[in-house]
Amino acid sequence: MLRIRYDVPGGPEVLFAEEVPVPVPGAGELLVRAEAIGVTLPVVRKLREAAEPVALGGEVAGTVAALGEGVTGFAVGERVTGLCFGHGYAEYAVLHTAMASRVPAGATPVDAVALVRSGLVARGAWEAGRIRPGESVLVTAAAGGVGSLALQLARAGTAGRVVAAVSRPDKAEFVRGLGADEVVLYEDPASWGAPYDVVLDGVGGALLGPAVRALATEGRLVAYGSGGGTVEAYELLVRGASVTGFQIRAVAQGRPATYEGWRRALWEAYADGSLRPAVHEEIPLAEAARAHRVVEERRNLGKVVLVP
Repeated sequence: MLRIRYDVPGGPEVLFAEEVPVPVPGAGELLVRAEAIGVTLPVVRKLREAAEPVALGGEVAGTVAALGEGVTGFAVGERVTGLCFGHGYAEYAVLHTAMASRVPAGATPVDAVALVRSGLVARGAWEAGRIRPGESVLVTAAAGGVGSLALQLARAGTAGRVVAAVSRPDKAEFVRGLGADEVVLYEDPASWGAPYDVVLDGVGGALLGPAVRALATEGRLVAYGSGGGTVEAYELLVRGASVTGFQIRAVAQGRPATYEGWRRALWEAYADGSLRPAVHEEIPLAEAARAHRVVEERRNLGKVVLVP
C-alpha cells in the first residue's frame, strides 16, 4: 500500500511516498481502507517542530477491512471514521475502536473527516468556554477546519455577538457565510472590537497575548490549538479572567460517555443541516506535500482532505 512519511524535520518538501505492507490490526483495533484523510495544523507543525520523525496520524474515514482480536460492535464492510494515532496518511490505517464511529447513510467519507474530529474539538472548546446567553465570542482561525465549525456552533448556540478572526482579508466572505457578525484580522488587534466574554483560540503563539488582552472582565479564553504561547499572569489578574486548555484526546480517554454524546450530537446536527463541514479541497494522497503547504500557509477555507 501507499504511505506518506518523512525522515528529517522540515517543511512539506520532506514528505515522501513509499510502498509498505498493509498493517495488521491488534486487539481492539480496526483495519480501515481509507477513503478520506483529514489534514490538521498540529500534524503539519510536527514536521518542523518534532524532535524526531513521528507517524503522521489524524482523521481517517473509510471502510472496515479487518477486525482485530476481541473486537465487537463493528463488522467488515462498515463505513467508519475516527482518529488514528499511528500512520494515518496511508491507503490502510489502524483505528482503535474507542476512537471509531460509524458514518451514517448520506454522509460522504470527506464530510466525515471534515466533521467528526474537528467538530468534537469545536464542541469541546465551546463547552470549556461556558458560554452564557448573550455573551460575545471571538473565534480565531475561524476559516479553518475546527474554527469554521466553532463559528457555526457559536452562531447556533446562545452567544450574542460572534466575531471571526482570520489571517487574510480574502477569508472574510467565507466566515460571514458561516454566521460571523464581524470579521477582524490577526495583524491588527487594535481593530478587534474588544472586549469579549469568550475567546476560542485555535492559533496560539504570538496571537495568544492579544487574545488574552481582548478578554472582558471575568472573560474566558479556551486554547485548543497547537501553537503554544505564553500568558502573562498580570493580564489575567487585571481582568479576573481565565485561560483553559482543551484537548479532545483527554476527553476520549477520560470521559468516553461525554465523547460519545458529543459525537452523536454532531451527526444529528449534520443530518438536520444546522452544522455544515466546509471542505477547501480534496487532494490525492500522493500529493500530501501540496496539502501541507496549503494548511501551513493558511490558505484554506475549511478542511483540506487527502484522498487515496
